[in-house]
Amino acid sequence: MLKGSLAAVLLSIAMVGCKEKKPSNDIITTLPKPEANAPKPVQEIGDYNQEMTAEWGGSNYTIGMECMADKSLPVIDDGQGNRYYDNQIRLRIVRSDGSEFFARTFTKADFSAYVDAAFSKRSALLGIVFDKVEDGMLRFAASVGSPDKASDEYVPMVLKISRSGSVSISKNTQLDTDYTGSDEGFEGVVEEGV
Repeated sequence: MLKGSLAAVLLSIAMVGCKEKKPSNDIITTLPKPEANAPKPVQEIGDYNQEMTAEWGGSNYTIGMECMADKSLPVIDDGQGNRYYDNQIRLRIVRSDGSEFFARTFTKADFSAYVDAAFSKRSALLGIVFDKVEDGMLRFAASVGSPDKASDEYVPMVLKISRSGSVSISKNTQLDTDYTGSDEGFEGVVEEGV
């Protein structure tokens, strides 16, 4: 009789184990598993073209600036998981007769003497904009700074082009502060021949 009861218990255990499982309506088990965070795509800061005329030394010059993402330069990581392409800016100055007086493509490296290495790694060349004619030179405002459009971190600089076509770059001392919040003053001038 013991054998019969043991057989009945084993049979009932086997039947319970072979029952078809009913699908669960439990929300936690039906949600898809979260995927691993894919890396964010590399962003472009924003291309622009600007052209204007300036009277300089009794003649009119057309000044053109073209800013574009340069995918050949190292990608910038802002430390927050955002990655950006750095920019290059082509500056071209044409005489009124259509002949080219000056043409050069600038990158952040051209301004490295005025940006500390730690900030440079997480910054981009943001812009070069014609300002005015000053002391017989064309004066431009230039900046290297955070590629995040919501940020106000940047280093302001002055780029000047002489009548002979030479370039000088200096830190802009006319603004109250730079990205570090200090009032550093003149940092020197770098002159280059063209």
